[in-house]
Amino acid sequence: MKKNISSFVLAVVFFILLFVIPKDHRNIKAIQIMGQNIRVNLATTDAAREQGLSGRENLKEDEGMLFVFDYPDKYSFWMKDMNFPIDMIWIGENKEIIYIKKNARPESFPESYGPTADSKYVLEIVSGLSSKNNLKEGDKVEFKY
Repeated sequence: MKKNISSFVLAVVFFILLFVIPKDHRNIKAIQIMGQNIRVNLATTDAAREQGLSGRENLKEDEGMLFVFDYPDKYSFWMKDMNFPIDMIWIGENKEIIYIKKNARPESFPESYGPTADSKYVLEIVSGLSSKNNLKEGDKVEFKY
């Protein structure tokens, strides 16, 4: 009898881990947005988020950086030590775009950008890519693991 109860409890725990608890955002490999996959480097720690794309020489059209925060809030970004312009896309917890800053330029530092609503993710991509693909607030994104 105890063996049956233990097996049942293990099965329930396995089911919850597999199907109920959301996937770990530290394992995101790409974001599907604008009908294409953007391979992402993740910034999930304070140090990685502070570094961001600073110091990098360029970014390809199918690459981006995804900043993942522990909780939704009004996160602002700047262009410190950036070498090229980017588009910044703030994404809510529901994976809906809430704000886009197009063509953020390195020379704009120390100005900062951010939405008036809470976000949980920020995606940085090549400048002009969001306009080229008619990306707008309210569009949904999908994480690929």
